[in-house]
Amino acid sequence: MLLLAALAGGAPAGALAQEAAPAGAAAGLSAPAGAPVASPAAQVAAKLRSGDKAGALRVAEEYLATHPRDAQMRFLRAVVLTDLNRTAEAVPVLEALIEDFPELPESYNNLAVIRAGQGQLPAAEHLLQLAIAAQPSYVTARENLGDLYVSMAAAQYEQAARLGANNSADNAAIVRKLTLVRELGGRLRGAP
Repeated sequence: MLLLAALAGGAPAGALAQEAAPAGAAAGLSAPAGAPVASPAAQVAAKLRSGDKAGALRVAEEYLATHPRDAQMRFLRAVVLTDLNRTAEAVPVLEALIEDFPELPESYNNLAVIRAGQGQLPAAEHLLQLAIAAQPSYVTARENLGDLYVSMAAAQYEQAARLGANNSADNAAIVRKLTLVRELGGRLRGAP
């Protein structure tokens, strides 16, 4: 259950927020004669906003062919791949960004979102903790860690309910807690 923060602010329902693009990458695709041309990152952002994911990927890959170390464009490429449901390709891009730029928390966060979506909650937790260590004021990672803990609590209560099915007194308390955690999770997913 992922919440992919769209460049224009819209997002599908989910629990964890994935960074999409840096603020300011929202310039248009073309400019009037004599006006400055939008940067490649702005072109990718505009194509994503317009729903042209394949075009966004094409711009990113063309730029990276001549600028392979550009951290922002590598990150945008990973975002586009994720938006295209090509997470198997996005993961190594994010892992390479983490290795090359460990001080940038967004790659940890986005990889954590992918890992959580794959059910790898401990790996997601570790990545979010690394994102926070890289930038303690990174609100998105802190919010995602809180959402992840709610998901982890629900998973533990579900397992406890299965294991305690023979003891109705214990199980009733566990089921109440599970219901509360699920309700909280539902409210979190419904939050803007």
